[in-house]
Amino acid sequence: MTSSLLMTILKELPLLSGSIETVGSISYASQESWSFNTSVRNNIFFGTEYNKSRYQRVVEVCALERDFELFPFGDKTLVGERGVQLSGGQKTRITLARALYRNSDIVLMDDPLSAVDTSVAEHIFDK
Repeated sequence: MTSSLLMTILKELPLLSGSIETVGSISYASQESWSFNTSVRNNIFFGTEYNKSRYQRVVEVCALERDFELFPFGDKTLVGERGVQLSGGQKTRITLARALYRNSDIVLMDDPLSAVDTSVAEHIFDK
């Protein structure tokens, strides 16, 4: 149900009656996490410009700091076919980081804590 509502707001599903209006830019963190075969950093930037303080804050909020320490090349580690395979929780947090980094007026999140453990979910919720 929630996914359908969000997809309707995003105009990906038709509205059967009434109207929905949004004002401003929208970012979306989908329930199905995805990533490109590129660096973790590029998966978060998603074509936007680098802003050091914003990036550091998003990484901290999404609890990615420890992951970056474990990756062989930190946030420059390649993801996918020739890079590291991400866990479901890591994919989810990178998807959330991508939506937050964009600095949109509206951020729609479809169950962003479902694939993370309790302590990580609490950290993200609190931050």
